[in-house]
Amino acid sequence: MITQVTKGIKISVQTSFEGTFFKNYKMHYAFGYTITIENQGKDSVQLTSRHWQIYDSLNEREVLDGEGVIGKKPVIYPGESHTYSSGCLLTSPIGAMKGHYNMVNLGSTEKFRVYVPTFKFNAPFSLN
Repeated sequence: MITQVTKGIKISVQTSFEGTFFKNYKMHYAFGYTITIENQGKDSVQLTSRHWQIYDSLNEREVLDGEGVIGKKPVIYPGESHTYSSGCLLTSPIGAMKGHYNMVNLGSTEKFRVYVPTFKFNAPFSLN
């Protein structure tokens, strides 16, 4: 598990290999990830948007921006956490993701970024 703390918000990431399949006559590798966002601070915060950089060893970097996470903009109270799972398709068995969440401190209305550390995707058969 990979973890990182930014401004009292702890991000923990766990990854998994989900399998392979053909799509548009190409092999694809499916990876899953579960992220826990834990508020270790004193103020309630809300996640408003996300920014991802996806690295596929056979393709160029892909950048994705979007509102919230999996259709939600969670409010996370002090001492509480929000966990969600999502996935990523790559054209190679090795890759990585990193990014950040845009957050708002609901007490002060300050906007800030919480960084998600680089987490790697490796199909078990790709490593010797």
